[in-house]
Amino acid sequence: MSATFSELGGIVIDGDVISREVVAPGTEGLARLVEAFGADILLPDGALNRPALAAVAFSDDERRKTLNGIVHPLVGRRREELIAAAPADAVIVEDIPLLVESQMAPMFPLVIIVHADEDVRVARLIEHRGFSEADARARIAAQATVEQREAVADVWLENHGAPEELRQRAVALWNDRVLPFARNLDAATPAEVVPRLVPPDPSWPEQAQRVVNRLNTACGHRAVRIDHIGSTAVPGLEAKDVIDVQVTVSSLEVADELTDALLRAGYPRRELITADIPKPDGRSTDSTFDHTDDPALWRKRYHASADPGRPTNVHIRVQGWPNQQFALLFRDWLRDQPDVCGEYLAVKRDAAAAHAAGADYADAKEPWFLDAYRRAWAWADATGWQS
Repeated sequence: MSATFSELGGIVIDGDVISREVVAPGTEGLARLVEAFGADILLPDGALNRPALAAVAFSDDERRKTLNGIVHPLVGRRREELIAAAPADAVIVEDIPLLVESQMAPMFPLVIIVHADEDVRVARLIEHRGFSEADARARIAAQATVEQREAVADVWLENHGAPEELRQRAVALWNDRVLPFARNLDAATPAEVVPRLVPPDPSWPEQAQRVVNRLNTACGHRAVRIDHIGSTAVPGLEAKDVIDVQVTVSSLEVADELTDALLRAGYPRRELITADIPKPDGRSTDSTFDHTDDPALWRKRYHASADPGRPTNVHIRVQGWPNQQFALLFRDWLRDQPDVCGEYLAVKRDAAAAHAAGADYADAKEPWFLDAYRRAWAWADATGWQS
């Protein structure tokens, strides 16, 4: 697949190729491997005997950690050099064999996993790498499970058939998603989304978790918490196929500091949206902000995904402010009140119809929200809800 992306104009940084470069004869990497695992991992000409190294290094967890501790930093250094040398407008495609195991997936705006069943992978290692079957299966056993790989995959491509089948999928993926995503990021423009209700998707929580993981990596310590909110966070509720996530911060100044990091993660800022619609008698579980009519406490920063394949809204709100509290309360209220879910669904359907006739989708829902806000807080007070 990487070869196809390269043909289509991508700059491919192949982790497997780099990992070979950094342990070539005469390198620091090879010298350190010999020091750690002995000269038996060398071929007669002094090059690395990779099957021999695999037989030793993948025999237990400690030896595998030693191997990774030597090779990964060297690969990382070379990777940074190649990225720095690429044109500014290049679409960088990183082919990383141990992406999941190294816990690097949240560092990237889009993660594509190419999957083949174990028997297929074993056969390929034997045919193309010279492994014995036992060594091939030991290597696979030391790698991430299918479930772990699925958890990080924004795109999952099966690779059991002929090479041309995978190539066709790769071309379609490049044209329909990768290239539009890259162009949107270059222009700092979110992907456009038409408000259209779809049946509930049971994979929305897993998709949201990938977004949360990516945002955690981008925001670091500056995020107080990050939560999946909105309709896709309510099981069984029909919704727009858009993941809403709230990043809670200590101040709007901190929110502004995140602008560049979120753009690199795939989420350009929507500059024109700076606040939610204030509600009368703003409420909060923080007494400092409870029962307030200060419209300044409904300000926020708003980002949205540039990825046309996974529309996402990122709301950045301040800890304890009424808008931050209501995003969490509304989700929990709907989860607890099936009748309200049905009521809200009818409102959403009317709003979608109004949008088709030219009205704004969010504005069309607002009259219902004025009363819903009071009712949700009555439920919170009655149940002792905490954010």
